[in-house]
Formats: sequence, C-alpha cells, structure tokens
Amino acid sequence: MLEAQDVPGGAVKSDESVRPGWVHDTFSSFYPLAAASPTIQSLGLERFGLEWVKAEASVGHPLAGGRWAVVHPQAEDTAAALDRLHPGDGEAWLRACSLWDRVGEDLVNALLTPFPPVRAGVRLGAKVPSLGGLALARDLLLPVRRLGDEWFGGEGPKLLLAGNAAHADIAMDAPGSGLMGLLLAMLGQTHGFPVPRGGAGRLTAALVSRFESLGGEIRTGAHVEEVMIRSGRAVGVRLRDGEPIGATRAVLADVSAPALFGGLVPWSELPDRLRRRMGSFEWDAGTVKVDWALNGRIPWAAAPEAMPGTVHLADSVADLAIAGAQIAAGRVPERGLVILGQMAATDPTRAPEGGESLWAYLHVPQRVSVPDQPHPEAVDEDRAERVADQVESRIEEYAPGFRERVLDRRVLGPAELERRNANLVGGAVNGGTAAMHQQLFWRPVPGLGRSETPIQGLYLASASAHPGGGVHGACGSNAARAALAHDRLQRVTRRARISVG
Repeated sequence: MLEAQDVPGGAVKSDESVRPGWVHDTFSSFYPLAAASPTIQSLGLERFGLEWVKAEASVGHPLAGGRWAVVHPQAEDTAAALDRLHPGDGEAWLRACSLWDRVGEDLVNALLTPFPPVRAGVRLGAKVPSLGGLALARDLLLPVRRLGDEWFGGEGPKLLLAGNAAHADIAMDAPGSGLMGLLLAMLGQTHGFPVPRGGAGRLTAALVSRFESLGGEIRTGAHVEEVMIRSGRAVGVRLRDGEPIGATRAVLADVSAPALFGGLVPWSELPDRLRRRMGSFEWDAGTVKVDWALNGRIPWAAAPEAMPGTVHLADSVADLAIAGAQIAAGRVPERGLVILGQMAATDPTRAPEGGESLWAYLHVPQRVSVPDQPHPEAVDEDRAERVADQVESRIEEYAPGFRERVLDRRVLGPAELERRNANLVGGAVNGGTAAMHQQLFWRPVPGLGRSETPIQGLYLASASAHPGGGVHGACGSNAARAALAHDRLQRVTRRARISVG
C-alpha cells in the first residue's frame, strides 16, 4: 500500500497537536456507518486493539426554551422524550423504528454493496409489498423537509432528521435527503454513534496491524505520479521520484475521480465520452472545521438529561434549507448547521479529567461569490477564521461562558484540509456531491456506478466511487472484490485457452 502522507489513515487520524493531553480527531470522529457496515464488522478489528465506546446518547438538538430532542440508547426512551415535546411524536418515532427494524439491515447492505445490489435488493424488494409497497418507496424518496412534516408534528424529530441529512450536501427539499436523514437517525438509534477509545487514529492503527499481520506492506511518503498502462491494462504505478512499482493483479486507486481520470491516467488512455462526462463531475460543499481544548465541559444553559456525543445547532428546518440555498449561491451561510463533537463526554480518555476535546464543522461553498468581483473566491485562511468566530458565537448562544473555557483553538479551512489529505478537495469530505444525480450508477459519472474503470486491472477505490463518502469501507471493499473476481475469471480463461490449444 502506497500512502502519500507521512502516516497512514487518510481522513481517520487523531493527535494532540491542539494542546498536549487533549486528543482531537483531525477529520472524521463518529462512526455509525462503521458500526453497521458488514465490511468493517467482518474485519475483527477488536483483535487488533480497537475498542468502541459511546456517549450517553448518540445525537441531540437543543430547542427553544431549554428543551432538547435527543436520540437515547433505547427507542422507548427516545419516544417518551419526543412525546413530552409534542404528543403523538413518540408513537410516530416507534413506527419509524419498527420499519427500520424490518428493512434497515437490508437497506444498508443494498446501499453499500456494488450496484446493482442483487442479493440485498431481492431481500428488500420481498419485504416492501407488506410494508406499504409504492407508498413506502415514495416515503423513502421524499425530501427530508416533507418526510418530517408527514411523519411528525413537533419540531424535535423533524430537526433530528434534517440535522442528520445535513451531514451530506443534499438540499433539504431534494429527493434523497429524507433517506439520508432517516438512515443516520436510525443508525444512531440502533447502533449509537460510536468512537474508537483513544482517538480516531486507533481505528487506523487496528487496520494497519491487521494488514501487516497478513503480510501487507505500507510505504508512507510515497507519492504516486502515474498509473503505468500497457496495452490498455494497468501494470503498476510510478512514484514521483521515478521508481516503478509493478502490479501482479490490479491497481486500486484510493484517490478522487478527477485525480485519477486525466491525472494519474492521461486522457489519451481513456475514452472520449469519459472525458466529456467528467466535465460535469460535481464536488460536495467545502468544510471549515474547528477544534478546541476546553478546561471544562460545554456550559450548556440547559443540559439534557442524557448528554449526546454529537450535537446539532440549527434554529429550524427552514433555516437549514436557507443555509443550503446560500451555499448553492456561493455564500457562507448565516445560520447554517453547526455539528459539534463532544469527545471527552463520549470517551473520557480524550482530555484531562474535567476537560473537553471539542470540535465543530460548518459547510461552506467551494467558491464564495464576492460583490464586485468577476470570479468566485476560495475560502481562504482569513475567511475560515471568521467562520470559526461565527461558530463560537453560535455555541455561546446555547452555552453562555463557552469562550471562557477555551484554552486553545485550531481552525482547519478547506485549503488546509486538502493539504493534509489530497482527497478532500476544497474541503469536500464526500468525494463528490451526495445528491441523487451523482449517486448509484451515476457515480462518479453516468455509466460507471462501480469500481471498475475503462482501464483493465484499474479500480477506483475512493469515496468518488459508489456508494460514496463515510467511514464504512465499502468503496475499498467493492474495488478489492471486483479486482479479485476479474483476476479469477482471467486465470480461468487463460487455462481454458491453453487447454484448447
């Protein structure tokens, strides 16, 4: 395995660079998809030192008047709390949980396996008629705003769905956002939002240990300059220093689609139609991430009875829709969703006793439209710092005195995120938009939808491939399985030819 960075891990890393003694996850933190992913769960990473821990509650959303909407570990507790906020919402939440109990596993498997998902799709399709048939299919395709309005009466569960949907860059009024919100909310209900004890880097360390125990070798600081191609087949790669490395079976490229097509592989080796279609490839929104080392926990004005590890800050579902529209228009949202991670509240090893390792992030445009300027501008360091100040002010609204507890702060704007991980282009964390027009068989462009590429023996193994972003291991697993299957087929074909000859 060739890793361009000095340490392996991609966007799964942690360290104490914000302040010694405070462990911060540099990129991703909470892993509900890993908990549900057959790929991750099949690896047995607990044998290699990984330990999962969870907060008292998975996700919460403060509401007006000091109330909270919180996903508790038990569905009945979540329902009871939501019913106190708005009578009838508790029963509606349990109906959603009952539906998820029947289709959730098959739905997750269908989403994570190569397209088309034959086995999981057949199992799911067999259940749909008894669960409402076309009515259920319609509900799963609804925009999250509409889904929330149809299923619930109060603002609490609507914000829980919409906040989870807003982790991706799908508009609140776009098809697919309802399924995204339901997926993450129900994973929070059934699996929680687990984290590796000691930091996200422990997940990477376990993966590395397992890989090396099976004879794998990892080379860090190894910048791949090109994929070597002979007679339409990938035969290896060439490093920046000129060193060639041959491939006996296949090359799996864990890089973004634009970095591979027309980058590591020149357009002269690729079909013209792919070049035309890649011209419409769309990145997801950028990200500004802020880390704080606090000398105490967040001083919430009204703390919930069960403290969630993940907290969403947004005034209303309508504000989330407005924020999405502002990003699409090239504006930094005025009241966008702020996603917070209370890491020491989840895993006490992340900070000295009584302290907190906190992070937050906010979506921003890839390019900001500036008045009187002919071209949009990237979110530079100065603008990222201003966004971080804005995020602090938002937290202060819900937790007066928050700033007084800040010992150190780190701001990672889009450019810095990309510098630390070249796949996070412009701060995009999903390898390309998660909107419906670039998912399934449209990912990364129409006509692909799988890890296979036009070059024999070359596979796209990054989040730019189906099923997209998230720490679930499916993109790499799908690529590896495809490579092995094609290799076996070629070996059988060669043997047959020799036999016939």
